[in-house]
Amino acid sequence: MSSQDITEALRMDPDGLYREEVYSDRRAGVIRRLVPVRRDGSDDPGRPVLFVGQAQILTAVGALPISFEIQASSLGEAAEKFAEAAKQAVEDTMKELEELRREAASRIVVPETGAGGLGGLGGGGLGGGGLGGPGGPAGPGGIPGGGKIQLP
Repeated sequence: MSSQDITEALRMDPDGLYREEVYSDRRAGVIRRLVPVRRDGSDDPGRPVLFVGQAQILTAVGALPISFEIQASSLGEAAEKFAEAAKQAVEDTMKELEELRREAASRIVVPETGAGGLGGLGGGGLGGGGLGGPGGPAGPGGIPGGGKIQLP
C-alpha cells in the first residue's frame, strides 16, 4: 500500500463526525453513545444517535473483545437491550471463528504416508534408533501424528 493510499484510507469525513460518550455498569460491559455533530462540534439533530455495546468473551487464549450495535432510541433502552445484543454478537463471533478454522484447515497440506524422498525428520538417514525411519520410535512416518495440525 502506497503512502497516498494510506493517507486516503485515514482521511476523516468532517460531515460524519460523532461525539462519543461512554457509560458502564462496571460489570457487564460498556455502552458507547455516539452523538452526531456538525463540523463546528454542535449537535446534528438531522442524524440519529447510535449506541454501540462492548463486552469481552473469556477464551482459553485470553479475553476476546466484541463490539456490537444496539438498536435503541435512548440510553435506558440501550441498557435494557444490551444483554440480548451481546448474546447475538457472541453467537455471530463464534460462527465467524468456526468458519475461519474451517478455511485454515482446508489450506493445510498433509503429505501422504510413505511419500518417498520427502521423509520429514525421520527420512534424513537417521536409521534405527533415530526419530523416524523403519527402526525409529515413531515408525516409518517420522514424528507421531502424521504431521496433522489440529486447531483448537
